[in-house]
Amino acid sequence: MSYKRIGNYVHLVDNRNKDLAVTSLLGINITKNFMPSVANTSETDLSKYKIIQKGQFAYSTMQVGRDETIRLALYTDDKPAIISPAYLVIEVNDENELLPEYMMMWFQRPESDRYGWFISDSSVRASLEWERFCEIQIPIPDINEQRKFVALYNGLLTNQKTYENSLADLQLICDSYIEKLIKTKESEALGEFIEQSDERNNDLQIDNLIGISVNKVFMETKSNKDQLDLSNYKIVRPREFGYVSVTSRNGEKISIAILDGEAGLVSSTYTVFRVKDTSILLPEYLFLFFKRSEFDRYARFHSWGSARETFDWTDMCNVKLPIPDIKVQEAIVTIYHTLETRKRINEQLKNTIKPLCPVLMKGVVESMNEYSQA
Repeated sequence: MSYKRIGNYVHLVDNRNKDLAVTSLLGINITKNFMPSVANTSETDLSKYKIIQKGQFAYSTMQVGRDETIRLALYTDDKPAIISPAYLVIEVNDENELLPEYMMMWFQRPESDRYGWFISDSSVRASLEWERFCEIQIPIPDINEQRKFVALYNGLLTNQKTYENSLADLQLICDSYIEKLIKTKESEALGEFIEQSDERNNDLQIDNLIGISVNKVFMETKSNKDQLDLSNYKIVRPREFGYVSVTSRNGEKISIAILDGEAGLVSSTYTVFRVKDTSILLPEYLFLFFKRSEFDRYARFHSWGSARETFDWTDMCNVKLPIPDIKVQEAIVTIYHTLETRKRINEQLKNTIKPLCPVLMKGVVESMNEYSQA
C-alpha cells in the first residue's frame, strides 16, 4: 500500500435540477456538514442548481486558505438534494477501490485541512481548485481494510445518534406536558407570584459582570470592567431572573434567563425579578414556560413603542400561565434537568468521536509504513 493521487479515484458530476423535481436546498458549513440553506430563493432559478445524491460529495473550492478548512461533505441521505452551482459534486469512480466514507474520514483530519490551506492559491479567496485538489495523495489500503475502519467509525456514530434520538422523547414529554396544562388548567396572572429586585452593587463586592443572550442564558460580557462604575449595576442572585425589555432587535426573541451559578451583575437597564414563594411556583418551572417559542411570539406581539418596542414589567406581570401543584412542577423540572444533562453528554460524545478520525487514520499510516518496511 502507498499514497495515491486522489484524482485517480474520483470524478466530477454535474446533474442539474432541470425539471425542478428536487426542492431541498442545502449548503455546507465549516464543520463539513450539510445544513439548510439560508439563501432567499424566491427569485432564484433553481433549475440551475446541482443535484447531489447519496454517496456523493459537495466541495467548495473557495476560501480554503482563509478558513484553513477543506470544505468537503459527504451526502448520506436517501433523498437527493440541491446545492449551489458554485459547489462541485464529486463521486468515487469505483467503491470497490475507494469507499466514500473512508475518503471522508481522511478529510476529517485537521492535518488534511492544514495541508489544504498550505497548497491553496494566493488569490483573494485563497481557493483550492479542483485540479490542485486532485493532486492530493492519500493512503488507500485494501478495500477490506477500508471497510474495517469505516465500520468501526460508523459504529461509534450510530451509538451517538441513538443516544441523540432519545433526547427527542424527553423533549416531547416536557413540551407535551406543558401544552396539556395550558389546555386543561386555568391560567393565573404571573404578577401575583413574582416581584422585582433592585439590589445595587453599592459596596462593589461583586465583579461578575454578565449579560443575557437570545438563547436565554447568562453569559460573560466583553465589557472592560476597569472602565465601568459597577456600583450602579444590578445584582442578580441564584434562581433569580433577568430580562431585556427591548424586543425589537433580538431576532423575534426575548432575552430572558435564570441564574443557576454565582451572583452576578447586570446592566441597570435590565429588569431583575424573582419568585415570591418558591413553595408555590418553582423558578425552574417558570423558566420552562419562558423558553417556549410561543412565549417569544407572545412577548413580541405585546411589545409596544415606536423606535424601540419593549415588553415592560407591567406586560410581564400580565402574562398568564397554568401553575399546577408543586409536586407536578418538580416532576416536570426533573425531566427537563435530565434532558439538559443528556444534551451535554451528547455534545461530549460528538466531540469525542470526531478526533477519532485522525487516530484511525494514523493506524492506516502506521500499517502502511510497516508494510513498506517488510
